[in-house]
Amino acid sequence: MPLRGTGHGKLVGDEAPYFESLAELDQWASLPHAKLMAVLEYQARPQLAESLNQRGKLLVCHDYKGGYTESPSGLCYTFNFWPLCDTFVYFSHHRVTVPPSGWITAGHRQGVKMLGTIIFEGSGEADCLQLIVGPPQAGAGPTLRTDSIPISRHYASVLAELARQRGFDGYLLNFECPLQGGPEQARALAGWILLLRSELVTKVGPHAQAIWYDSVVFNGQLRWQDRLNSLNLPFFLSSDAFFTNYTWPPSFPALTAQYFMSLDPVLINDDAKGPSISTKSLQSIFTGVDVWGRGSHGGGGFGSYRAMTHIDPQSLGLSVALFGQAWTWESEQDKPGWNWDQWWEYERKLWIGPADPQEVVPVPDAPRRRGEPECPHDAFEPVSSFFVHATPPDPAQLVFCTSFSPGVGRSWFVEGMNVLQTEDGWTDIDKQSSLGNLVWPRPSVMWENDDRPEPLPLASSKLDMSDAWNGGNTLKISISCAGSTADDAFFRCIWLPVQSLNVTSLVSYDVNIVYKTAACEGTDLDLGLFVKPLMAGGGDLPKVNVGASTQSYINGWTRQVLSFSLPPGTADTFIVVGLIIGFVAEDPSQPLDFSVSLGQLAVYPSSPAARVSKGIPGILWAKFQSTKPLTSPSTSFSGLLTWDIASSFPRLALRMIPPPEDSNPIWILDSTKERFPSFLYFNIYVIPHPLLGSIAGATAAIFIGTTGLDGRANRLYVDSTILPKNVMDGRGLRFYVQGVSDKGDVLPWEMCAYADRMFELGGR
Repeated sequence: MPLRGTGHGKLVGDEAPYFESLAELDQWASLPHAKLMAVLEYQARPQLAESLNQRGKLLVCHDYKGGYTESPSGLCYTFNFWPLCDTFVYFSHHRVTVPPSGWITAGHRQGVKMLGTIIFEGSGEADCLQLIVGPPQAGAGPTLRTDSIPISRHYASVLAELARQRGFDGYLLNFECPLQGGPEQARALAGWILLLRSELVTKVGPHAQAIWYDSVVFNGQLRWQDRLNSLNLPFFLSSDAFFTNYTWPPSFPALTAQYFMSLDPVLINDDAKGPSISTKSLQSIFTGVDVWGRGSHGGGGFGSYRAMTHIDPQSLGLSVALFGQAWTWESEQDKPGWNWDQWWEYERKLWIGPADPQEVVPVPDAPRRRGEPECPHDAFEPVSSFFVHATPPDPAQLVFCTSFSPGVGRSWFVEGMNVLQTEDGWTDIDKQSSLGNLVWPRPSVMWENDDRPEPLPLASSKLDMSDAWNGGNTLKISISCAGSTADDAFFRCIWLPVQSLNVTSLVSYDVNIVYKTAACEGTDLDLGLFVKPLMAGGGDLPKVNVGASTQSYINGWTRQVLSFSLPPGTADTFIVVGLIIGFVAEDPSQPLDFSVSLGQLAVYPSSPAARVSKGIPGILWAKFQSTKPLTSPSTSFSGLLTWDIASSFPRLALRMIPPPEDSNPIWILDSTKERFPSFLYFNIYVIPHPLLGSIAGATAAIFIGTTGLDGRANRLYVDSTILPKNVMDGRGLRFYVQGVSDKGDVLPWEMCAYADRMFELGGR
């Protein structure tokens, strides 16, 4: 979360973010815990066409400096390629790794499953056995005596409950210590995985996953196989998917595919076995690639594409598990002059390719094992070239709203006004949103309804952290157009696609965009928001009904809103939201430049008919509870600010009592799932009660931070470090809570709430 100040205490973040032992996990489970209601629930992406759905998927395993490095007072690593990714694993070397709430929300916002990690390594043998048989019970009677290892449901239930409470979708199972019980313990472990899978389905949902990492084999020995084979098959069959080790030779991906195809279909496709057995395919095998190189074919880094070429997700159909992708940050951060902007370019180059398509990316020589023949490869290919680019969930199921944020910034803006300027920046993955999948990193413009002979304008996009609508940046699109001597060149018009989405028939949607423009002297711009069908391979182009747009101006920004729908009888389809940009030049023979800064884009189901009473979102009340009595103004001030949200109808005007036989109801209420407000986050402000006179209004309050770091709804822990020193000079403090709806609308102050905290000062 963007927070004022530095050195914030632990209470502003997630509670018990990880567990070092099963004993710690049991201690957590012994106490009641409410579900984190501010964590966004998982919504599946739209189904792809059958030809695309058979391609391999991407799992990203985030192993970065032990995890939990994100800071609200610094620029940190973020992941911004969710459209390529199917599953994201937050990895660390703690016994149970829980993904931070912000990462979960960011992944779910774009339809990506988020997994934690259960790991046993080093001296983890005792805990590994305890996971299966359950915790020891002091004072209990004789333990059950059997010829094999008994399996307890205890930890399967606790771990599934942890995933439900924190809002994530399952676990990577990493057993990298030998099983002392040999084959009996290995078989019991495979049985326990079935229990875990069943508990996850019950408590989290059918999308939940338990993925086995290639480590222990059927006899309990720790023997990485680097492929699927008979030694690790039992664990694959008990799990949802398989993550191979990454030290495989080039022939192993094909051998894995051949082995999988030789399996009895009953083993991998029998749905009658119940939810604890998931249907398997080649996509269920994630072949490991280590971006750090450590024995990985191709040498890792910018040579990782060599390994992915052998996995061949597009043709062979195997999936990829990319391990340690934050290599782009960790391997460069200690070099002289390194900064966040340099990392951003470096990261983009690995995933998308260089900004200049003509640039040749140097790739280090690939190391070879002794006796391994040379394996020639073509030139560098970015990670994105191997995978399908998916769209976010349908806005009818999950409102699409983006401020084009990568999850970091240097300032914070509210409706175009800068309310926070930091020295070292901030990181808040919870605020991360789509960067516009058709406009970043490379916009693709075309002439609008006009087959003009001259070359298309050149367009580029970049994050601009010096300005924003709501959040920390805009996406600035710069366009350069050559001069033209054509008779009609005084007015030219281009189409700028911004975001693709999948939409549902029989649903009307609203599109809301906020932007600002700048143009060189002698150039006038005219922008129109529009929705078009996405060109698909073959078949007729689907139709989209687009209504008229409305336009307004706020704080130097322009907002446009329009509605659209698919005609009745049209199948669900993909659409493109974009801008039609017309430009008039005083002298069209001269080149011209202009820019469009995108501040916010939201797509959501249209409001109900005019007769329907729709609730107006607001904040019902707010209160502040200090952690201890405050007897003097000091930097030790801290406490918990909480509030509740509400929906209220417009004032009811009844002119007359209708006759009893009147079939028209006196009122019609909104019965859609939008009937109660939902919020992206809340902005928090503070203002002092002066020693003399009345307190100033809300517009004079000082921004101190946003919610989003701890996953808990309607609360903010006020750490003393986020309070400006000058606010402690009065009789007390007033905290204002300002909501930002899931559509990106900032509540007007009259719909917000405040809470007072008066200082308990003796003799003052």
